[in-house]
Amino acid sequence: MRSASSLTILQKHLPQPSFDYCIDLLQRYPFQLKLRKARVTKVGDFCAHRGHSPIITINEDLNPFLFLTTFIHEFSHHAVHLIYGNKPQAHGKEWKLAFKTFMQPVMDMQIFPDDLQHALKMHLKDPMATSFSDSRLTSLFRKYDLENANHLLLSQIKEGNTFLIRNKLFRKGKLVRTRVLCVEIKTGKKYLVPADSEVNEAK
Repeated sequence: MRSASSLTILQKHLPQPSFDYCIDLLQRYPFQLKLRKARVTKVGDFCAHRGHSPIITINEDLNPFLFLTTFIHEFSHHAVHLIYGNKPQAHGKEWKLAFKTFMQPVMDMQIFPDDLQHALKMHLKDPMATSFSDSRLTSLFRKYDLENANHLLLSQIKEGNTFLIRNKLFRKGKLVRTRVLCVEIKTGKKYLVPADSEVNEAK
């Protein structure tokens, strides 16, 4: 069933040519779609609990190209869950196949700019758990984030220095593969933050 809120979300955040395709997925395999404020460690997620409607959440600050890719990424989790339940690994072979399958119609529409289209084509040969794990793809998504043209990335901050995310103060630690171990100054809690996350300078 098409909910007004889901329609509004998709109309506002998707590239227009992909709208009908994504609405069709939502209609054929219903789930709740919700927006979230920018999160430190992820841009979207999927959850399903017995007796409740599946929920996909996506960060509200994503540019249309990243929003579309994230939508299909999380929808692919939903599709796998409908068939296999909780048995497969989160980003195992079942999810990889689903993500490739549901991305292909979008790739065929030539919605993405040429450089991003090419990077996504390479990424889809062996999709990773998050686009943040693919530094070239991440940098291209950032390129089209017009509202944050002068963004500062965590990777540009020196280890040991402090920075802000959503007005919370963190200290940068060591790089762990594609993420950085960071400590929130006020609480002492540790977070693994994608190295290409947008941050603000601490004043």
